[in-house]
Amino acid sequence: MTRGPDKPGEDDPGPGRRIGVDVGSVRVGVAMSDPSPMLASPLQTLRRSARDDSDVAQLAELVAEHDVVEVVVGLPRTLADRHGSAAEDAVRYAGLVRHRIAPVPVRMADERLSTVSASRMLSSRGMSAREQRAVVDQAAAVEILQGWLDARSARIDRSGTGGAASEPAGSSEE
Repeated sequence: MTRGPDKPGEDDPGPGRRIGVDVGSVRVGVAMSDPSPMLASPLQTLRRSARDDSDVAQLAELVAEHDVVEVVVGLPRTLADRHGSAAEDAVRYAGLVRHRIAPVPVRMADERLSTVSASRMLSSRGMSAREQRAVVDQAAAVEILQGWLDARSARIDRSGTGGAASEPAGSSEE
């Protein structure tokens, strides 16, 4: 089941909150955007449960609770642009989420080195490896989601569709 990343801004649902997801074998990091959507922030870490998929149910609850319009799941790829077992697991996880939250779209985003980058950022802030364990998955989810939001914004700016930043014609007050 080989799958490439989606393109931010394609079939865009417009303004609204997005959730970013970093899928790990033990934990799932979750980040959420503001409604505009411009800024990603850490939300929480879910304990992964392959036995009953309770983490998928928790994620679906967050989507409903926050009126999320799009979920972005990190797709780990090697530097040689190949898929490994982690990528296959992320694709499977995205499928489970997609089934639970339809019609909210679930996208796959290239997440090469997001956890490495998040760990470096946390280390530079003086956090020990032990302290990082609790938040590194959230920080990686922030990296995934912020990258998606930035690329989405750039694509919308280039295409001239305006996206969340524009108002419909005739709606501005003079």
